[in-house]
Amino acid sequence: MANTTKSNIEKKRKFKKQLRRYRIIRAIFMCVITILICTAVLFVGLGVYNIANRVYDEFISMYEGYYERRTARTGEIDPKFDGYTNILILGIDDGENGGQEADTIILLSFSNDTGKSRLISIPRDTWVSADSSAGRLGSLYTWGGASLIVRHISNLLGISIHQYIVIDMSTFAELVDIFGGVDIYVEENMDYEDPAADLSIHLKQGYQRLDGEEAQKYLRYQSAKLGDVGRVQRQQKFFKAFYAKVLQLETIPKLPAIADIFRNKMETSAEIFDSAHLANVLRRMSSDPPATIMLPGRENELGIWEPNLKEIDSRIQELFPVQDISAEIVNPDEEE
Repeated sequence: MANTTKSNIEKKRKFKKQLRRYRIIRAIFMCVITILICTAVLFVGLGVYNIANRVYDEFISMYEGYYERRTARTGEIDPKFDGYTNILILGIDDGENGGQEADTIILLSFSNDTGKSRLISIPRDTWVSADSSAGRLGSLYTWGGASLIVRHISNLLGISIHQYIVIDMSTFAELVDIFGGVDIYVEENMDYEDPAADLSIHLKQGYQRLDGEEAQKYLRYQSAKLGDVGRVQRQQKFFKAFYAKVLQLETIPKLPAIADIFRNKMETSAEIFDSAHLANVLRRMSSDPPATIMLPGRENELGIWEPNLKEIDSRIQELFPVQDISAEIVNPDEEE
């Protein structure tokens, strides 16, 4: 009996000793696991921090590159025009001497607050000075591209141009067809043949729906009676009708096809930093039709449009009032 009791006591002591050893081992094991977890977290944290630093540096570098490219395209942006989004639209076509020229030149300006728009039509034969030489504005595209035209129009109008869009005639026709055509009144019978340019225009007078091919012919037609002035007037009328078409509910299911054209078939200066802003501006487009003006000037006997600089300055001041800018300027004495 005594031996049995002694044996049980020894077993209990041995069990307790094993239990203590197990607890010590478990504690050591937990400490090791904790250390490993903390090390892993620290390692991951440092990795994330390093990655974040690299991403930030790349983002800053990318933004600086974007800013340099934007400055090269448009020059310094005047803060007076921060309340607007000014987009130059160039419709290009094959020129007479080879290469492409800007056949249609339109400055579209949105008010960022109200979404209201205004449209300034600039005749393609507007005379400008170009790097110590002179020439017609539309022809500058052949050897300077959109950036050169942007800089000259910015200087001519005295405004900042934030973005540009370049679209050729075939892409324009495709875009009009996606919208289902545009309803417009053709003001006269239009008949014109130019085999060299592969251009044949035959449109009847009257109210009708123009498909993409007919729309581009309507815009390219130039009558002997009104010349470039009548051509610009038709462009403005067509743009108003097209603007109203864009705002219709039927446009929504067509957005993927429209986005595909903008992404793959147009040249644009817009980059990632501009896309969100432009999308927000377009989302808030006013239902009011755009106000339209033609670049002040006159057409001389050579068919050249001579800008009236004094009248241009007056109209620009009306379109882009400066009182909002002066209201934001804080007098340092008043702060004290």
